[in-house]
Amino acid sequence: MFESSRLFLFRLKQNRLFEFFVISVIIISALEIGAKTYDLSPTSLLVTKYLDVFITLFFLFEILVRFLAEENKKDFFKSGWNIFDTIVVVISLIPINESEMALLARLIRIFRVLRMISIIPELRILINSLLQALPRLGYVVLLMFIIFYIYAAIGSFLFQDINPVLWGNIAISMLTLFRVMTFEDWTDIQYETMEVYPMSWLFYMTFIFFTAFAFLNMVIGIVVGVMDEEMHKERLKTEPSMSELQEQMVTLQAQIQVLLDRQPQAATETDSKRK
Repeated sequence: MFESSRLFLFRLKQNRLFEFFVISVIIISALEIGAKTYDLSPTSLLVTKYLDVFITLFFLFEILVRFLAEENKKDFFKSGWNIFDTIVVVISLIPINESEMALLARLIRIFRVLRMISIIPELRILINSLLQALPRLGYVVLLMFIIFYIYAAIGSFLFQDINPVLWGNIAISMLTLFRVMTFEDWTDIQYETMEVYPMSWLFYMTFIFFTAFAFLNMVIGIVVGVMDEEMHKERLKTEPSMSELQEQMVTLQAQIQVLLDRQPQAATETDSKRK
């Protein structure tokens, strides 16, 4: 009885229509949260109130379906996304009105939009890729900081008297260089210093080359490489491994051998019947 119920819930969880309905409810939840930031009429507020109750109960139902459909219940909590979804759903059950936890409950309801990531596998791959890329990006960020620090020190020494607001100290100079790296009106800064130092364009050109071009491409390359690895891992989960293929081949060979052994016996029994 329990196993049949579990299989039914498992099929429901895997059903594409059910997944589409879950995604639709998440989108409606996001729209409902956004609607509350406007001045609504009493009727609209009442509608959003009942809609919030429905969304909360549905998310509770959906997380219970996923939990009960799991064959080994401990495996459910081995996934960080399942833990995140469970925390969001449980805290969403906190009543908002006249509660000390009202602010926390409202904030958690905003994070319900993130459940879209745990539902859609492609989004999970993107987030996992970014998390896996962070350790590799650490050295690139450190090297970029060194370049920023060197250029900020040079800029502060050379251009402080020209514009103390932009080059007053090394911290402000680093903020100015970040503005240059993002191409936010950086030519105004360049032309201002070129009036005093005509060759200062070399300072900006080399800085942009190192940061906006070289390091940015390095970051993109690392993220794309990690993303390819994550997609390869996802494909391996659905494709059988070499050991599984070998086991299947051994099983098929054994079944073929059994069939071949039965053929002479069947031929003998047929001959004996004819006689």
